[in-house]
Amino acid sequence: MAKPDPEILSRIGSLVDQERELRDRHDEKPLGEAERTRLEELETELDQCWDLLNQRRALREFGMDASSAKVRDEDIVDGYQQ
Repeated sequence: MAKPDPEILSRIGSLVDQERELRDRHDEKPLGEAERTRLEELETELDQCWDLLNQRRALREFGMDASSAKVRDEDIVDGYQQ
């Protein structure tokens, strides 16, 4: 069963907070390797969440079942422009 929109939005908020905290901690110095990796993971998961939310909204708009939306592979959503 797919996640409902409020749950997806909550996850997006949490990921954005984590991303902001990571960037703020290293505002004036470069991120370490582990932190760069984590930031990339956060960005990918954010892309996936936004894509899922957009799929659900589009399905509803056309009278289809929003729960049929699926999380797409990171290769598909990676690099989406927000």
